[in-house]
Amino acid sequence: MGANEEITAAEGQGPVSALDNALRKALGRFFPDLDSMRLVDFKVRVIDGREGPEARVRVLIESRDQDEVWSTIGVSEDIIEASWQALADSFQYKLAKEQKAAAPAEEKQASAG
Repeated sequence: MGANEEITAAEGQGPVSALDNALRKALGRFFPDLDSMRLVDFKVRVIDGREGPEARVRVLIESRDQDEVWSTIGVSEDIIEASWQALADSFQYKLAKEQKAAAPAEEKQASAG
């Protein structure tokens, strides 16, 4: 976080689960609200199969917390890279949502003090 570098590893039931667990492990102590977020669906689609092994894939990740469900997308020729893009965007969305929710409370405290 910031100037700090965090190196971590995690296991999961497949590479996307392992990425998800590693992100949680690295960010959890800074952002405890991430505990309420869950990956609920993962879909992979080949965008153009005519390209053979160089075909691009689209990964769609559906995540949820106690309030809502959201989807994020990653696109790459590498399925792990596309998965990382979608997963990182999902975490960023959750953190931005939590920051936005906290802003009115902070403004209220600042004006009261």
